[in-house]
Amino acid sequence: MKKMNTFTLMMVALATLGLCFPSVGLCSTTTAKPQVSDVALMNGNVLVGQVVNSSGAAVTEAPVLLQQENRTIATLKTNKDGFFAAKNVPAGIYDLSATDGKGVYRLWAPKTAPPTAQKGALLVTGKNVARGQYGSGLRNMLANPWIVGGIVAAAVAIPVAIHNADNDSPASP
Repeated sequence: MKKMNTFTLMMVALATLGLCFPSVGLCSTTTAKPQVSDVALMNGNVLVGQVVNSSGAAVTEAPVLLQQENRTIATLKTNKDGFFAAKNVPAGIYDLSATDGKGVYRLWAPKTAPPTAQKGALLVTGKNVARGQYGSGLRNMLANPWIVGGIVAAAVAIPVAIHNADNDSPASP
């Protein structure tokens, strides 16, 4: 009986402690590696792309840098529709940057790209860009207040049910 009371008290204390710390405390503080996007080059190893702002509007006359291993391969400029192009770009991994936007792209030679590869690079500029990522499943679940409430309710209800089910009395006939 004394063990059950101690267990119940520990579970209630643990649940209370869990409510004191916000779920933000579970978030990682390390910076994630940049996501690499696959892009298929057109015939002649031509890279095409577009620069848009966070609202989706084309950014005209924007300078675009094509870099590989911190070396500038080409400096491009967007047209009135925000498009840019570069000829004779070998397949490989490149950084593209324009104004406030930057991305890492794996460029594939024509007819070698995987089916999921994009037909062109898309750069989104602006400081209001939110790049969402699917994080840890456990972290996402613990950020939901209904899940946390269910865990706390179970932490309270299970010890109470175990305590109430404790049969010290003789069995009924």
